Amino acid sequence: MEARVAVAKVGKYGTAESGDSFEMIERPAGGLSFVLADGQTSGKPAKAVSNAVVRKAISLLADGVRDGAAARAASDYLCTYRSGKVLSTLNILSIDLQSQTMVITRNNPVPVILIHGRTVHALADPSEPVGTRRGIRPSITEVPLEPGLASVIFTDGVTHAGERDGTPMDVIAFLQALLAEGPVNPDAWADRILDHAVTLDKGRPADDISILVTAILQREGDDARRLSVRMPL
Repeated sequence: MEARVAVAKVGKYGTAESGDSFEMIERPAGGLSFVLADGQTSGKPAKAVSNAVVRKAISLLADGVRDGAAARAASDYLCTYRSGKVLSTLNILSIDLQSQTMVITRNNPVPVILIHGRTVHALADPSEPVGTRRGIRPSITEVPLEPGLASVIFTDGVTHAGERDGTPMDVIAFLQALLAEGPVNPDAWADRILDHAVTLDKGRPADDISILVTAILQREGDDARRLSVRMPL
């Protein structure tokens, strides 16, 4: 097996900086963790909040702290840092080689989409953003790694896309249509989802949009790990 991961993000139209933050870390016991946070409001104030949350979670994961504990600590940190007056969503996606599972940790009202073969399922149980009080617990889903397993994590800029014109994005239907075209391709899917959301917003995103697509596929090629980044300047 091999894991393939892709991220696509764009800021809210008219803002100089996206309020979403994303980071990746190698897990001490093997594997990778990806952390995505969306700070309250947008622009630089939101970026400061989401950065603080991501940095705290990443530092704990790097020390071997379990995902759920890292999320709770990041929430407590933000609550202390901003006196409970600012919130942020937080998602952690881990490919844990020790347990041979995909671990999805969610402090976000927005669902995470899990794909098993040809089945598209929304992880949509109630979940609070972090930072408003101490002791906020995340929703955690753990699934064994196997070819055909995939997940799509996104911020609320995706779910709100098109709302201004009364044509909100149906994420499940869109992903089912992509799946009907063939197996999950993280790079292509991240771009397709982003393009569709921006199109629904008439080319002017109403909110920051970030998308993380992860797929477990049959192994191809050599033993090298590769990372590709494109950032317009």
